[in-house]
Amino acid sequence: MDRLVLEQVLEEQRETIRRPRRGVVPRREAGQIRLDSELAQVVIGVRRSGKSTLCQSVLLGSGRPFGYVNFDDERLATLRGEDLNAVLGALYKLNGPIDTLFLDEIQNIPEWNLFVNRLLRQGMHVVVTGSNAKLLSGELATHMTGRYHEIALFPFSFAECCAFRGVDMASGTTQAVALRQRALDAYLTQGGFPELVREPQEAATYLRTLVPNVLERDIRQRFHLRTGTLLRGLADYLLGVAPTILNYKALGERLETGLSLHTLKRYVDYLKQAYLLIGVPRWSNKLYLRLRNEKVYPVDVGLMGTQGGNWGWRLETVVLLELLRRHRPFGRDVLYFRENRSEADFVVCQGRDAVEIVQVAYALGEPRLRARELNGAVAAAKALRRAEATLVTYADSGEACIDGVTVRIRPAHEWLCTP
Repeated sequence: MDRLVLEQVLEEQRETIRRPRRGVVPRREAGQIRLDSELAQVVIGVRRSGKSTLCQSVLLGSGRPFGYVNFDDERLATLRGEDLNAVLGALYKLNGPIDTLFLDEIQNIPEWNLFVNRLLRQGMHVVVTGSNAKLLSGELATHMTGRYHEIALFPFSFAECCAFRGVDMASGTTQAVALRQRALDAYLTQGGFPELVREPQEAATYLRTLVPNVLERDIRQRFHLRTGTLLRGLADYLLGVAPTILNYKALGERLETGLSLHTLKRYVDYLKQAYLLIGVPRWSNKLYLRLRNEKVYPVDVGLMGTQGGNWGWRLETVVLLELLRRHRPFGRDVLYFRENRSEADFVVCQGRDAVEIVQVAYALGEPRLRARELNGAVAAAKALRRAEATLVTYADSGEACIDGVTVRIRPAHEWLCTP
């Protein structure tokens, strides 16, 4: 790439990232980025979840000089691994002495991991973003032998949406509770992609383009698929029926794609790697059983459609994402429980030990439904030797004690704002 063109692109990017941005919401993940660490700080998550803005806020807030490259720029599309040293030289020329680099969407560059590894050995502090789990599970893990710190970023949480819109998250007045429930209705419908929170009237159009963009740029091009038609059909179907337990044989018969089970599993794995889908294993003390009957969820309820409906599934998805935000930084697993005809939506485990049990039900109006949800939570608590569980609902609250297990019933607008 021509040196002068490269310098011009990097200078424009430098000016862009330093330009003040409106409506920037503090993210809880900001505290997880350790700029002085000798480990690469790797922020991963679905495209358009706010990774760049998060890193920009942390770096600018630190006051330290840093170099920035956005590799998701069509003008840099021809860069290869051997060009990265020229990029580094251009950054030094533009910024002067720097010991910190922000490399945005660098997974687009072949052999980028070797470049980052060399920078780390030389004492450079590196912040990396990426929109594909392969960034960590394969390439980076292989070449960097643990020299990275992963920060998973999801679209805005409900609390972050409330913060952006100025909704009071603490007051117990009638008005404050009603406004939180109103905000929850919007969140369950449109989700938390940052640009949608800022421009909710564009939700339908935005989401129609987001999924094809992820499929094309983060899957088809990356994995060199000849066509994206079958992948698009699979993605649309799974996002439409999620949350659902995967049965690949039934899935193949339903879609009539002609794909082998092996290829179908590979395509589903691509969707998970691109963070369109999140897999939740079944709880079991036996590892091989955890690998069966995985349940998949969308990474944001907006991907389930913006017309509403399926409120129970939407609330279940929102609760899962909140549990992942709260527990993944501590290395905990979120699983679902199903045993002897009893079901609980989520159990959080640290190794073999249960940390939290959460059941989700949109409403508890019918006595039979209330009994089923409570009994599922109690069965999970007893199986995992816990004395308490939580039942998250849309608006119900209260407490139930059954067989020595205390189940606290909490409305979602409260539980989501007060961990």
